[in-house]
Amino acid sequence: MRIGLFSDTYYPEINGVATSTKTLCDILKKNGHDVFVVTTNPFSKKIEFKDNVLRIPGITLKILYSYEMAGFINPKATKIIKKLRLDIIHVQTEMGIGIYGRLLAKKLKIPLVYTYHTMYVDYTYIVTKGVLDPAAKGIVKKLSKSISSSVTELTTPSMKTKNALREYGVDRYINVIPNGINLSMFDESNINKQFIEEFKTKYNLHGKYILLSLGRIAKEKANDVLLQGYATFLKNPTIDNSVLLVVGDGPDRPNLEKLTMELGISDHVIFVGKVPYEQVPYFYYMSNLYLSASTSETQGLTFIEAIAAKTLVLCRFDENLEDVIQDNKTGFFFSNNDSFNQKLRYILSLSQEEQKDIIEKAYIQNKKYSVEEFYNSMIEVYYRALRKKW
Repeated sequence: MRIGLFSDTYYPEINGVATSTKTLCDILKKNGHDVFVVTTNPFSKKIEFKDNVLRIPGITLKILYSYEMAGFINPKATKIIKKLRLDIIHVQTEMGIGIYGRLLAKKLKIPLVYTYHTMYVDYTYIVTKGVLDPAAKGIVKKLSKSISSSVTELTTPSMKTKNALREYGVDRYINVIPNGINLSMFDESNINKQFIEEFKTKYNLHGKYILLSLGRIAKEKANDVLLQGYATFLKNPTIDNSVLLVVGDGPDRPNLEKLTMELGISDHVIFVGKVPYEQVPYFYYMSNLYLSASTSETQGLTFIEAIAAKTLVLCRFDENLEDVIQDNKTGFFFSNNDSFNQKLRYILSLSQEEQKDIIEKAYIQNKKYSVEEFYNSMIEVYYRALRKKW
């Protein structure tokens, strides 16, 4: 099959959609399909077509985390895409490239598959700054309903997203297909131990209990909740050698750095900054506990990545995590500062054997998120979409 993946963001950018699209591209190729990615070009103002990736220049929207948006119509790119003789177009995003993919599918009369990745109602504040935000959320819901109802096949990565679309009024069939991850990336055999040793030496981390927060630093990720919960713990710690690594970057970083000083925990928090995707597994591996307070995820790939690296997980409860974590059995949930403090103390009270048992159960349970399962589910959707166009 000749498949076109259309996305406004793609590797080497680091975010959930870019990672999911790259993972899907790789596993489709591995199974013998011809895959072409159509995406934006954040590197130059020229159209570039290399290694089956067509990059189209656009404009950078600073207000949306420097989101790159290409034009809806590009004659030169269209000429290239026509020659690819695509059997199917799979759109991963809604704006620029997403609209372009929709127009092309209609023009070329081929099936259109669409994955609804992002809970946009959690991001309206970026544009509204709190002014008329309820109205903005209403518009987002109507748009989500419209674009989800006009495709050949629709997929979402979790039941949480499916339920949201149902709430918006989408009444068509929705395929729930969790994004897969390349579990082998997190195998101990693929971990650069020298990198870890050098990093620990640089930041004086040897012998310390390492907590990890990893991902884009933005308001909706609620990293302030983690800092406040950790500050509560540090008022009467059960261990005195803990440290929190904040890996990633984003618009909320200055606010968080200020908050750590106000909370008096600067000596226990290290802002590492953005790291290459290839190094991400190393940070899971070197850490004792992965933390997250975000409730804006559609699936939560970072939780699954942490588990794949056999790292314990403590996160704020969210509907999308019900299939990923069983509280106190394969990971841990908290709801506020007090419960964060209590759960962290409980985790620290567990023996090494008890912790290992939890990690092993979580690892076995989450094998269902392998790229092979991801492929099997998605290829079934593609063939069903093709049959609808026969």
